[in-house]
Amino acid sequence: MMEFRGKLVLLDIEGTVAPLAFVHDVMFPYARSHAGAWLEANWGHEVVGQLARDAGVPGFDDPAEAIAAVGRLMDADAKVTGLKQLQGLVWEQGFRRGEMRSTLFDDVVPALELWRGAGREIRIYSSGSVHAQRLFFAHTNVGDLTPFFSGFYDTTTGSKRESSSYAAIAADCGIPAPEILFLSDLVDELDAARGAGMITALADRPGNQPAPPHDHPSLAAFFEVTLS
Repeated sequence: MMEFRGKLVLLDIEGTVAPLAFVHDVMFPYARSHAGAWLEANWGHEVVGQLARDAGVPGFDDPAEAIAAVGRLMDADAKVTGLKQLQGLVWEQGFRRGEMRSTLFDDVVPALELWRGAGREIRIYSSGSVHAQRLFFAHTNVGDLTPFFSGFYDTTTGSKRESSSYAAIAADCGIPAPEILFLSDLVDELDAARGAGMITALADRPGNQPAPPHDHPSLAAFFEVTLS
């Protein structure tokens, strides 16, 4: 258990509010299998240029080159803006067609209701694009949860492993960093957030990889955060 007296809860998604298995076994394979068709149908989209920059090339001659680059970036689990934007656009197709529904841990919705009811703000910081984050929470297996959140942040804010990113989020929220609780399943992200002055706790969820040695509080469920 940990006591939180601050004003804002900042949440990661993968391994924190949603099982790693849903992201890795459903969302990523869907993006990989549908990215080619999406690029061929939307070749003039601005994301193609960003993908080229992500891949370190001046441009692509045809969709086949872009598709191959997307495969390489996904194989490397690259946290780059163009790939994340493309994945969000492909996922939009899947969500709107009803081919995907986001799966959450059971305690997430009750905790969101409790936190909002107690006057806390809730925001999201994920490596997935803001567009993808909104889609994720708008199409869950328990309905549209976007009204719970007052803000979303992605890699355009900065790397999740850099303290400056968390300082930027605090500034954007207008809330001092010590008044913000950041929950994530990754210790290096928590270290960066604490470096910016935030309160931190590790999400110790089923299916997560074992964490390296750390000194952050560990929470198996969101209800272990008590408000005061």
